[in-house]
Amino acid sequence: MKPVNVIIGSGAIAQAIARRISIGKHILLADIRPETAEQAARTLREAGFECSTAAVNVAERESVAALAQTAQALGEVAGVVHTAGLSPSQAAPQDILRVDLYGAALVFEYFGNIIAPQGAAVVIGSQSSHRLKIDELTQQQADDLALLPAEELLNLPFVRAIDDSLRAYQIAKRGNALRVQAEAVRWGKRGARINCISAGIVFTPLAYDELTSPERGAFYRDMLAKSPAGRGGTPDEIAALAELLFSHNGGYITGSDILIDGGATAFYKYGGQ
Repeated sequence: MKPVNVIIGSGAIAQAIARRISIGKHILLADIRPETAEQAARTLREAGFECSTAAVNVAERESVAALAQTAQALGEVAGVVHTAGLSPSQAAPQDILRVDLYGAALVFEYFGNIIAPQGAAVVIGSQSSHRLKIDELTQQQADDLALLPAEELLNLPFVRAIDDSLRAYQIAKRGNALRVQAEAVRWGKRGARINCISAGIVFTPLAYDELTSPERGAFYRDMLAKSPAGRGGTPDEIAALAELLFSHNGGYITGSDILIDGGATAFYKYGGQ
């Protein structure tokens, strides 16, 4: 059997990464909408990749557990790419936290138990988490996001108190980066690595939801215009970074959160200096 790359979420970034890292491997493409996964799988198959699909709701423990079992039945799990999530314009605060924070913790937990030696994982975080103030979280809060069992995350008092969708998204993505750092220790015991890519505004349907959002669209469009790069990113640029993180050349990189946003965060913090 071929090694298996598990791709969670079947959007543009997921497909771009899958193409970069899956030559000679079997792709298991998982999405909450089976028809969306199958449509993306057809495109990948037509490009020469071996690809199967599965339904998954990362906000449900049993669903993530079933996906891990399906992956193991296909072969040795060599790679995991977690791109599934909700944006601030798509859902209520606690729904975002359940998918983006709790769901990611479940993925790390289950696949950290079965990842193959020399395997690797990447989760797509967000530049938005880098806009939080450096002292936004206490050390205890940061440690809790990194280390507590998944079921306890949503019951943290400061998490339960979040009633703004943007803040929910930012805390969830900061939590992803913190948890990746902690998980790198556990994954390392299996000879595997895990990293976070904090992506800026990349031209995907989710990004267009933000760019056209009545609440935040003007802010994000202005951010792109004023960023040092002067534009948004492409899925292929995120995939190029992911390819490095999955390769032997990236073998010294684990537990890292890499910001790739065209300098938008730099301008947000220091553009007025």
